[in-house]
Order: sequence, then structure tokens, then C-alpha cells
Amino acid sequence: MPIYEYKALDAGSKTLAGTVTADSPSDARRKLRDQDLYVTELREVRQDAGRSTGLLKTKPNYELALLTRQFATLLSTGLPIVEALAALVEQTDSRKLQRALRDVRQRVTEGTSLPDALAAHPRFFDNLYVSMVRAGESGGNLDTVLARLADYLSRQNRVRSRLATALTYPAIVATLGLTVVVFLLTFVLPKIVTALQEQGKALPLPTEIMMTASRVLAGYWWLIAGIVAAVVIASRGALASERGRYLWDAFKLRMPLFGPLIRKQSASHFSSTLSSLLAAGIPALEALKVVKDVVANRVLAQAIEDVRKSVMEGTNISTPIKKSKVFPPIVGYMIAVGEESGKLEDMLSRLSEAYEEEIEMSSQRLISVLEPLVIVVLGAFVAFVAVSILLPILKAAKLGG
Repeated sequence: MPIYEYKALDAGSKTLAGTVTADSPSDARRKLRDQDLYVTELREVRQDAGRSTGLLKTKPNYELALLTRQFATLLSTGLPIVEALAALVEQTDSRKLQRALRDVRQRVTEGTSLPDALAAHPRFFDNLYVSMVRAGESGGNLDTVLARLADYLSRQNRVRSRLATALTYPAIVATLGLTVVVFLLTFVLPKIVTALQEQGKALPLPTEIMMTASRVLAGYWWLIAGIVAAVVIASRGALASERGRYLWDAFKLRMPLFGPLIRKQSASHFSSTLSSLLAAGIPALEALKVVKDVVANRVLAQAIEDVRKSVMEGTNISTPIKKSKVFPPIVGYMIAVGEESGKLEDMLSRLSEAYEEEIEMSSQRLISVLEPLVIVVLGAFVAFVAVSILLPILKAAKLGG
């Protein structure tokens, strides 16, 4: 059902703003008139795509974690859900999240359950979020479940931030270095070489190599840009297919240096998510389905689906986890211990915490390796460019002397 954002005047001529769900603009105006509101402005708000991207597939969302914790605190004081949602609307600074919360409040006011109202906005509230809220509402401990969900979101934000730091630093350094090299090739080197060629001076081999690269860059930049654009478009097309995405995700897990770190992050996500769902009282089969839907890696999702099918056939969780070869071996053994002791969610939580610490240490080690490596490679490249510039200058000075 479409969502409409409105501005209206009440009986006391006070200006109000909010959202209303209706089948059409005329239906929205009728609903507002029934509330004794005179509409002065009404426009449809474009809703997010129905496909959930999943919290594990997006960038860290610190605001959602904070909002969830505030929601839990408000409900723990005995405040009704509608009033708590109204307070959250005032707390958040994000206009898009405000609109989503206004619509959730409106739906709940009209009789929709809270999880169903949240499910209408998958950009912010994915299957995991909705499933845990539904379990909390059914069990009568919604505030406790929301607090646990806020802890989960905070942990995932920390893990993603550590991984992003490890992956971003070398990319920034490499980009800056290549920018300097391109500037030297396209602006500095041609001017110096032109001056020397006018004097009839022969160019050293390094300078000839760099001049060839400079001419190619200057004369065929449009072709290079076209090739890059074609590669990007082809890559996006390949990643849009299930097979292409599966192969790319499999490659990421096997990448040198980065592969082990990504694998640890995936294991941490799996453990933390499954632990949170089981602790909320969600059955194992349903919890595994939710975890499969929210993980970012297709290889991992397929492995979880295989585990789920095995559990449906009467197997425990740890046996297919060990056979999958996707998860680190310790995951299967820790789950086995948790199943035998009857404390699976606690064991998964400990496993997730252990991986968080390991990811932090691995990220630091990765940065300590990449930093000198990137600097040495770029330094050697810049030095070669500098030599190609300085050699003809020194040669000219020597001949002139």
C-alpha cells in the first residue's frame, strides 16, 4: 500500500506533519479528514524495494543499533508501542528512517502487528530484525529481545568497521600513488622531453618507456575509459546472476591475505546471528532459514541451506557444518559442544566474541603487512618515473658542461 507524507491543519489551526498509508491520494485525504485534519500538502513517498538487502550486506548502521536500544529502553518502562515509536521518530536525525518509523507507527495504530509493520521497510528492518521482533512479541519479552538485538547490531557494526579499515587503507594509498604517477606522466614528463628533443638530445631507455606510456595515456584515454566502463558493466551483469555471484563470493573466500579475514568475518556473522535468534526463542530450522537469508556470501548461504536440510532430516547442526568445509573447523566443534551441553546459543555467542577479537588482531596484522608492501611497490614505480625524468636532465647538463 502506498505511503503518503502530509502537512495539515487541525481544528485549532495548528500545523501537523506525518505519514498515512492509503490506496490513493483521495483515500489518504479522506482518512485525514476523518481525523479532523485539513490537508495542505500531500505527496507519495517512494517506498524501498521489496527485496531485503540484509543487515549483513550493508554498511554499518550505527543509528539503527542506537534506535533499537532506545526502543528497548522505552518499552521496558511500560510505555505503549505507539508512543515509543512516536518518541523514536523525534530521536532520529535520518529523514528516511523518520519516514519509515512514521509509517510503522501509522500501521500499528491501524491494527497491524509491529513485525508486519516493520517488514514493510526491508531497507532498515530485514528478516532477522522482523523475526526477532515477532518472537519477542509472541513471548511477551519484546524489550529484552530488542536489547539483545541492539547488542547484536553493535557487534556487527564493530566487526564490519574493522574489516573495512583493513580493506580501505591500501586502496586509498594506491589511489593516491597512482594519481601522482598519472600527473607526472601526463603533465611533467612531456614538457621536459619536448624541451630536450628540441635540442636534438637522445632520450634514455627509461624515459622512452615512460614517454610511450604517456602517449598511450594521452592519445587513447577514451579507449582506456571505454574498456574500463565495459569491464565494470560486464562485471555488474555477471554479479547480477546467481552463478556469477556465487563464483565471486567463492573467490573472495580464497583471496590471498583477505580471504582468511573474510572467512572469519563470515563465521562471526553466522555465530552471532544464530545465537541471537536461538536466544530469542526461534526454533533452529526457522533460525537457520533467517540466517541464510541475511548473510552476504552465496557460498555461505548455500552451506547454511545444506545444514538446514540435514537438520530437517534429523541430523544435528554440527555434523553438516563440519562437512561443509566452508566454516573454520572450530565452528563445527564448538557447536557440537553446545548441542551436547544444551547451551548452543551461549557457545555460539562465545564463538562470535572470540572471532571478533581474532578479526581485530588479523586486521592489524594485515594492515602492518600491506602498509609497507603498498609503499614499496608504489615507491618503486614513482622512483622509476622520477629516474626517467631526471636522467635526460642530468644528461643535458653534463653535455652542456
